[in-house]
Amino acid sequence: MVNQVVVRIAAERIMTGGLNPKTSKVYVLDDITNQDYRQAVEDYILEHTEGI
Repeated sequence: MVNQVVVRIAAERIMTGGLNPKTSKVYVLDDITNQDYRQAVEDYILEHTEGI
């Protein structure tokens, strides 16, 4: 079970070029190693970027 708050925060950071708190580098999808969270973040990004 994924935490939707964590998914939203990670997705927003990825979409806005925010920093990964672990590495202090720009957050990218490849930083997410848990497959469930990665899929949830991908889905969130797709749902919130339609029409762009």
